[in-house]
Amino acid sequence: MLAQRVIHQSLRRVTASQQAFKFASPAAIATGLAFRTQRRTATATTISESSEHTKILAQQRLNRPVSPHLGIYQWQVTWIPSIMNRITGCTLSGAFYLFGTAYLIAPYAGWHLESASMAAAFAAWPFALQFATKLFFALPFTFHSLNGLRHLAWDTASMMTNPKVNSTGWVVIGASVVSAIGLALL
Repeated sequence: MLAQRVIHQSLRRVTASQQAFKFASPAAIATGLAFRTQRRTATATTISESSEHTKILAQQRLNRPVSPHLGIYQWQVTWIPSIMNRITGCTLSGAFYLFGTAYLIAPYAGWHLESASMAAAFAAWPFALQFATKLFFALPFTFHSLNGLRHLAWDTASMMTNPKVNSTGWVVIGASVVSAIGLALL
């Protein structure tokens, strides 16, 4: 703002006619008052607190659409695989990146993440804890893989009717649970 004023004032001084210097006082020339072509007076505006403004706003608010919360919708099987596919994809990729980074850092940090030491430590756990851990890692992997096959089938434009989408959603959920249990029992 100050730079603009300085530039404008300099330009006015350069373009001003020599007649302005004849009748202006030295103080007016120094402050730039001799070169002003407009006079601006300060004005004050007051905001009225009348009910007209609020009445118009209230009427406009009544005409706006209301966005409902997701809780009022009936859950459908098409929602669950869609949401879970995104969540499992992010979770699996994040877990693989974290483990890969830890595996690369392990020799420098003194950690033992070699396959033999991890297998020996895992074998020492009780069966229930082993099963729960395997199921915890197998379920997102199987679900994401099977739902990915479902999406590949959709890319061929087959099974794109509402009943087929619903039935394949239930098939993916059931098959992923069964296959995850099977993998956890290995």
